[in-house]
Amino acid sequence: MEHAKQLSEEFGIREEYADNIIALLDEGNTIPFIARYRKEMHGTMDDQTIRAVSERLEYLRNLDKRKEEVRHLIEELGQMTDEISQALQNAKMLTEIEDIYRPYKPKRKTRASVAKEKGLDRLAQAIFAQNDLDVQKEAEQYISEEKGVLTAEEALQGAMDIIAENVSDNAEIRKRLRNIIRLNANVRTKAADPEQDSVYASYYDYSEPVKSIAGHRVLAIDRGEREGFLKVSVDIEASKCLTIVYRLILTAQNECAELVKAACDDAYSRLIFPSAEREIRAEMTEKADEQAIKLFAVNLRQLLMQPPVKGHTAIGLDPGYRTGCKLAVVDPTGRVLDTAVIYPTHSAAQIEKSKQTLKNMIRKYHAAIIAIGNGTASKETEMFTAECIGEIEEKVSYMVVSEAGASVYSASELAAAEMPDLDLTLRSAVSIARRLQDPLAELVKIEPKAIGVGQYQHDMPQKRLSEALDGVVEDCVNTVGADLNTASPALLSRVAGISAAVSRNIVAYREENGAFTSRAELKKVSKLGPKTFEQCAGFLRVPESSNPLDHTGVHPESYDAAGKLLNLCGYELTDVKNGGVEGLRQKVESIGRETAAEKIGTGVPTLLDIVNELMKPGRDPRDELPPPLLRTDVLDIKDLKPGMELKGTVRNVIDFGAFVDIGVHQDGLVHISQMSQKRIRHPSDVLSVGDVITVRVLSVDTARNRISLTMK
Repeated sequence: MEHAKQLSEEFGIREEYADNIIALLDEGNTIPFIARYRKEMHGTMDDQTIRAVSERLEYLRNLDKRKEEVRHLIEELGQMTDEISQALQNAKMLTEIEDIYRPYKPKRKTRASVAKEKGLDRLAQAIFAQNDLDVQKEAEQYISEEKGVLTAEEALQGAMDIIAENVSDNAEIRKRLRNIIRLNANVRTKAADPEQDSVYASYYDYSEPVKSIAGHRVLAIDRGEREGFLKVSVDIEASKCLTIVYRLILTAQNECAELVKAACDDAYSRLIFPSAEREIRAEMTEKADEQAIKLFAVNLRQLLMQPPVKGHTAIGLDPGYRTGCKLAVVDPTGRVLDTAVIYPTHSAAQIEKSKQTLKNMIRKYHAAIIAIGNGTASKETEMFTAECIGEIEEKVSYMVVSEAGASVYSASELAAAEMPDLDLTLRSAVSIARRLQDPLAELVKIEPKAIGVGQYQHDMPQKRLSEALDGVVEDCVNTVGADLNTASPALLSRVAGISAAVSRNIVAYREENGAFTSRAELKKVSKLGPKTFEQCAGFLRVPESSNPLDHTGVHPESYDAAGKLLNLCGYELTDVKNGGVEGLRQKVESIGRETAAEKIGTGVPTLLDIVNELMKPGRDPRDELPPPLLRTDVLDIKDLKPGMELKGTVRNVIDFGAFVDIGVHQDGLVHISQMSQKRIRHPSDVLSVGDVITVRVLSVDTARNRISLTMK
């Protein structure tokens, strides 16, 4: 209940809903299932919010676990007090718990531990008490040749080392100094070698406040430091921090207090600040990582949810120079019809022969769309394609698509199983064609972080990045749903509740017994038990089923409610299949939502979902988005002039702007300052991956292949 209360406060949701989500997660329900089919229990929260609640719950539980571990360790030492117990109970962050445990944590050999071995702990305590004391006389009592303390000065130095470590281990001091540094320190960068030019030259003499530095600059600085180009430090006036330390430690004005003050200075410069600097740098990096992962996730979601280009035979072109351009023709379902290798960048004779091959493929298979990979030789292949389709009567258009991860996929076991008879270079061309036909179905076959729609993804904590991106893929697949009879094992394994092993079993069953004729038939699949069926059934579509509800997002548990709703409104189940329930929503409104929900035995959110599904069976939510921008001609960067207005597709959104494909091989950059007349917080507030926008050319740098664009 404590966790439910905290989650309720942090996310601004009812405590009852937070408690329900915790219970649903603990019962083994998947996030897509909870979001879609348990809306009454959480107030119609979306999958992203529920995922955030789940992640926060995991953090709180790990926090509790660490509190108990530390409590047990301190109790074992016989050092537990009511004060420490209360501090542990009140701790809200893992760093606070570690600060509390620091004085009791086993340490490697330190100056203080050596001094304690020499018996100087009592001298340190006497000085730290800051009473009027003849320090010299007191220290002389600890001279011992046997213990290695030869002079009073050595005894005093050892005592001050102990005091310095105790000050350093003070949890309250560390907490306050960390806050002071966060608010007042600057990140400063210098060149490791000022004579050496690099992409980090803008950081060779740079300073910015810790509290306001942008995440992408933190990541750039971190990388520059790792690569040896930058030296990085956190700068703050020592007096700002020492004032806090003195206020908490000094209690008198005498000789002992002067020694304690000197020990505080030593503790700060030698122990506290270096440690705090590392912690603050780690915090900055962690925060920047989370921002970058969040942006990557937003971009990935938008890319995966791009509208498919349905019902067309497509040609995929995987460009290349020496080894030629690989070509693959796939039918509207993604089945490979033909392949070839052409050489559009070689001799005039080869170019002519390549044109003939492409034209023949277009005519033979009635191909209407061509997908061109954006890798090496992409520009030349695009120009060749535009010229080729300009010479034929058939209406054909093309689009340059990202080929990120295509080579990884083509060499994978999955690709080999899907296309055992094709050379791996031709598999890439197939994947490129399918990416245009259905981005989601094809891109789920690739590790999400290889898709390349973020920034600094290789610098991210890979486990956290994978978790976040896997969540995005899962949400997207379950939002769209999957055709049980055509979905690949890769797509099926992303459906709620279905493991990789079960997805293979589904395909094996399909191959052995033919197409599924109902959702209920899923129960015959090996290892697919009642819980898995409950989680996945609503997200799987069976167009071949005699029951039209099997081709909707209505969950089997709600089939009875759907039947009652149809009867209540004067319809039959066959009307759903024939598209004859257009007036269903109006009839429900006339009856009253609450009344209708009560009569069919559901909550209002489930009622509304059933209505939407019955009115549009087999609906693909991606079809409601603007279609992708297909082209028939190509521009050269030399054709661009300032002021020229063009249409383009947003390829990537990053912290400082967005890269836009305007039909030139090099994407143009719309800087955040050029997105709106008004100030905007982040580019993702204005643009999404896949958006088709109108831009004007600001400037062109042909030498550096840089294009600046504006939306103003």
